[in-house]
Amino acid sequence: MEAQTFPARLPAGFADGVFPAGCPSRTVLDHITSKWGVLLLVALSEGEQRWSELRRRAEGVSEKMLAQTLKTLENDGLVLRRAQPVIPPRVDYSLTERGYELTALLVPLVAWAYNNAEQILKA
Repeated sequence: MEAQTFPARLPAGFADGVFPAGCPSRTVLDHITSKWGVLLLVALSEGEQRWSELRRRAEGVSEKMLAQTLKTLENDGLVLRRAQPVIPPRVDYSLTERGYELTALLVPLVAWAYNNAEQILKA
């Protein structure tokens, strides 16, 4: 594992513009770090999936929240929605190039949470 410098720091020029109330980064962070946003993005990092697969993988998500979260991520340009003209209807979801770039950062965070969850919750 590469040596890390602590504490981690934001890139120069970043610090003054990331956290003000009107900063667009706050909206983006809200979308991608929402409970269901993270889970769906990480699930899609493994490849294209159907609605039913995503619902099963994000155990506990309601149909309304699944639809709303996927729509938000699609509008943000992170997820592609591909409807198939078949009966019964089939819709497939996948990540865009930007979505894959994001999940390359999210997957290590989720893995860290998984590996440390028990110890953290015991504390």
